[in-house]
Amino acid sequence: MKWHAHAFISASKVYNVTKFLDDHPGGDDVLLSSTAKDATDDFEDVGHSTTARAMMDEYYVGEIDATTIPTKVKYTPPKQPHYNQDKTPEFVIKILQFLVPLAILGLAVAVRIYTKADSV
Repeated sequence: MKWHAHAFISASKVYNVTKFLDDHPGGDDVLLSSTAKDATDDFEDVGHSTTARAMMDEYYVGEIDATTIPTKVKYTPPKQPHYNQDKTPEFVIKILQFLVPLAILGLAVAVRIYTKADSV
Protein backbone atom coordinates (compact mmCIF):
# COMPACT_ATOMS: atom_id res chain seq x y z
CA MET A 1 0.00 0.00 0.00
CA LYS A 2 1.27 3.47 -0.83
CA TRP A 3 1.72 5.70 2.24
CA HIS A 4 0.00 9.07 2.27
CA ALA A 5 1.18 12.11 4.20
CA HIS A 6 -2.29 12.85 5.58
CA ALA A 7 -3.65 9.38 6.24
CA PHE A 8 -5.26 8.16 9.40
CA ILE A 9 -6.50 4.80 10.58
CA SER A 10 -9.95 4.07 11.94
CA ALA A 11 -11.11 0.54 12.77
CA SER A 12 -8.16 -0.95 10.80
CA LYS A 13 -9.11 1.03 7.68
CA VAL A 14 -6.76 3.62 6.21
CA TYR A 15 -8.12 6.91 4.90
CA ASN A 16 -6.23 9.54 2.89
CA VAL A 17 -7.83 12.80 4.02
CA THR A 18 -5.49 15.15 2.14
CA LYS A 19 -8.26 16.42 -0.16
CA PHE A 20 -10.64 16.88 2.78
CA LEU A 21 -8.34 19.06 4.93
CA ASP A 22 -9.76 22.37 3.68
CA ASP A 23 -13.38 21.19 3.87
CA HIS A 24 -13.38 19.59 7.32
CA PRO A 25 -15.88 21.46 9.56
CA GLY A 26 -13.55 21.19 12.56
CA GLY A 27 -10.58 22.57 10.62
CA ASP A 28 -7.50 20.87 9.27
CA ASP A 29 -5.72 20.86 12.65
CA VAL A 30 -8.19 18.29 13.95
CA LEU A 31 -7.41 15.93 11.09
CA LEU A 32 -3.67 16.56 11.16
CA SER A 33 -3.48 15.73 14.86
CA SER A 34 -4.99 12.32 14.09
CA THR A 35 -2.82 11.36 11.13
CA ALA A 36 -0.22 8.58 11.10
CA LYS A 37 -1.82 6.78 14.04
CA ASP A 38 -4.91 4.82 15.01
CA ALA A 39 -7.52 7.56 15.18
CA THR A 40 -10.48 5.30 15.98
CA ASP A 41 -11.00 6.81 19.44
CA ASP A 42 -10.54 10.36 18.14
CA PHE A 43 -13.14 9.75 15.44
CA GLU A 44 -15.67 8.00 17.70
CA ASP A 45 -15.36 10.50 20.57
CA VAL A 46 -16.54 13.36 18.35
CA GLY A 47 -19.80 11.63 17.50
CA HIS A 48 -19.75 12.00 13.72
CA SER A 49 -23.06 11.91 11.86
CA THR A 50 -24.08 9.13 9.47
CA THR A 51 -23.38 11.56 6.62
CA ALA A 52 -19.81 12.01 7.84
CA ARG A 53 -19.39 8.25 8.14
CA ALA A 54 -20.70 7.81 4.57
CA MET A 55 -18.20 10.41 3.30
CA MET A 56 -15.34 8.28 4.63
CA ASP A 57 -15.80 5.80 1.75
CA GLU A 58 -14.59 8.51 -0.63
CA TYR A 59 -11.24 8.72 1.20
CA TYR A 60 -10.79 4.97 1.85
CA VAL A 61 -7.35 3.69 0.79
CA GLY A 62 -7.13 0.16 2.20
CA GLU A 63 -6.84 -2.08 5.27
CA ILE A 64 -4.04 -2.32 7.80
CA ASP A 65 -3.14 -5.09 10.19
CA ALA A 66 -4.03 -3.59 13.59
CA THR A 67 -1.24 -5.56 15.27
CA THR A 68 1.36 -3.56 13.33
CA ILE A 69 0.18 -0.25 14.79
CA PRO A 70 2.43 0.81 17.68
CA THR A 71 0.67 0.96 21.01
CA LYS A 72 0.74 4.08 23.11
CA VAL A 73 3.57 4.03 25.60
CA LYS A 74 2.90 5.56 28.98
CA TYR A 75 5.57 8.11 29.84
CA THR A 76 7.36 7.39 33.08
CA PRO A 77 9.63 10.21 34.22
CA PRO A 78 13.14 9.18 35.23
CA LYS A 79 13.85 8.74 38.91
CA GLN A 80 15.18 11.93 40.40
CA PRO A 81 17.77 11.78 43.14
CA HIS A 82 16.44 12.76 46.55
CA TYR A 83 16.80 16.50 46.97
CA ASN A 84 18.11 17.37 50.40
CA GLN A 85 17.34 21.03 50.93
CA ASP A 86 19.56 21.21 54.02
CA LYS A 87 22.72 20.67 51.95
CA THR A 88 22.26 23.42 49.41
CA PRO A 89 24.30 26.64 49.37
CA GLU A 90 21.05 28.61 49.67
CA PHE A 91 20.28 26.87 52.96
CA VAL A 92 23.71 27.80 54.38
CA ILE A 93 23.19 31.43 53.36
CA LYS A 94 19.76 31.50 55.03
CA ILE A 95 21.21 30.07 58.24
CA LEU A 96 24.01 32.65 58.20
CA GLN A 97 21.53 35.46 57.55
CA PHE A 98 19.76 34.38 60.73
CA LEU A 99 22.73 33.49 62.93
CA VAL A 100 25.09 36.41 62.17
CA PRO A 101 22.66 39.14 63.31
CA LEU A 102 21.74 37.00 66.31
CA ALA A 103 25.43 36.61 67.20
CA ILE A 104 25.99 40.37 66.83
CA LEU A 105 22.99 41.07 69.05
CA GLY A 106 24.23 38.56 71.64
CA LEU A 107 27.71 40.10 71.54
CA ALA A 108 26.26 43.61 71.97
CA VAL A 109 24.19 42.48 74.97
CA ALA A 110 27.24 40.74 76.49
CA VAL A 111 29.41 43.84 76.01
CA ARG A 112 26.69 46.03 77.50
CA ILE A 113 26.34 43.77 80.55
CA TYR A 114 30.13 43.49 80.97
CA THR A 115 30.73 47.25 80.67
CA LYS A 116 27.83 48.01 83.02
CA ALA A 117 29.28 45.64 85.64
CA ASP A 118 32.68 47.38 85.43
CA SER A 119 31.22 50.85 85.89
CA VAL A 120 29.45 50.01 89.15
